[in-house]
Amino acid sequence: MIRKIVDYQKLNEDILNLLIEKFPYGYGNDDFITFQNAKGEVIEAVEVRTEDTIYLVKVGVKLIRAMEDFVEEVDSINDEEKDNIDIDSLDNDDLDEL
Repeated sequence: MIRKIVDYQKLNEDILNLLIEKFPYGYGNDDFITFQNAKGEVIEAVEVRTEDTIYLVKVGVKLIRAMEDFVEEVDSINDEEKDNIDIDSLDNDDLDEL
């Protein structure tokens, strides 16, 4: 299994999705992994996994903001998709899902 330390600036959409799925309401102190990097700096990170990779994503205010912005962007896209639905063509089951 590959292990990668990732800074929030290098997060791609897939890793952001993993973070949102694992921590939909944010993360707490119990979720942190703390370690020292090669420079002796203490790093706090949260872990997300794919089938072949473990990502340690560095935690900080900027990561929280990036996750919030990503969720807002996805919600905005979903809202736009709902606005473009022809309601007259839907049945009652479809309307319940909206």
